[in-house]
Amino acid sequence: AARRRPRPALVVGPVAVARPVAAALLRQPGCGVRPVGLVTDALDLRTHSGEGPELPVLTTDLETHRAVIQNGVETVLVVGASTPAVRTGLLRDLAAYGCVLWELDAGVPSYGFGTGRKGAGHLAGFPRRLLSPDGGPRRGGAGKRVLDVVLSGALLLLAGPVLLVCAAVLRIKDGPGVVFRQERIGKDGQPFTLLKFRTHRPASAHEAATRWSVANEQEMSRFCQFLRRTSLDELPQLWNVCRGDMSLVGPRPERPYYVAVFSQTHPGYRERHRMRTGITGLAQIHGLRGDTSIEDRCRFDNAYIDNWSLWQDICILVRTAALFVRPTGS
Repeated sequence: AARRRPRPALVVGPVAVARPVAAALLRQPGCGVRPVGLVTDALDLRTHSGEGPELPVLTTDLETHRAVIQNGVETVLVVGASTPAVRTGLLRDLAAYGCVLWELDAGVPSYGFGTGRKGAGHLAGFPRRLLSPDGGPRRGGAGKRVLDVVLSGALLLLAGPVLLVCAAVLRIKDGPGVVFRQERIGKDGQPFTLLKFRTHRPASAHEAATRWSVANEQEMSRFCQFLRRTSLDELPQLWNVCRGDMSLVGPRPERPYYVAVFSQTHPGYRERHRMRTGITGLAQIHGLRGDTSIEDRCRFDNAYIDNWSLWQDICILVRTAALFVRPTGS
């Protein structure tokens, strides 16, 4: 039945990846899916031609919606590192049209990609998983936010004296400006201002935005080194959690410069922004902090999002509390 009447589908992603995937699906009619168009942005189309079947390339929302109606599309396949605008806007619209969204892993084979997850498996040999159009957990999102507000509010009250002492010592030793503010990238690629205690004064705004790490710099005072080792410099981020910029648990937010760099060099890095960023996460409790592998962090962060549950958040918070005072650096 699948061979006789394959379901029409749109392939969303960079042309260089989408065309070979579409070609592979067309070579396997038994998979039950027949690509009828490629969805990408105009800039990607100008810079990458790609190789594969000459399917219609759709670069606007209007063209995509027309293709859905004309072809009776019920399946959307997302491949590669699609832009945040496509993920948060167009995919949500396609889901509203009744399309089922799938994410295909078209890169390095991911053995066990969908083990134990509902709707997982493969399509013409490509590991696949159901994709939530809002980029976050399908259920329990409200519970996660309630946990964030209640716990961060309680921690702010309990840690109030510690915050005051740290701020006073920093003010006496290093002068004004005890709180460090820096732009970071959060959920759906949206920027926000992250708060930390200032442990280092960069030479310029450019250095602050592009220098990777100063954790081992000798010019920091002993007190600042202590704040870094114990992660006490991260406590002001509890206010980011209360405001909704961050969550207690999630992928760590990074500066715009490095988000752009890592998105180009590490497949799946952009997918970390499907969920609100966090103070701690699955990568951090496995020792991936500071100067550690970005590839490993990316893998752990995406595994956390794919398998998210409120119970997992609680377990991560408990393990973080146990590791809080260990001198591992921030």
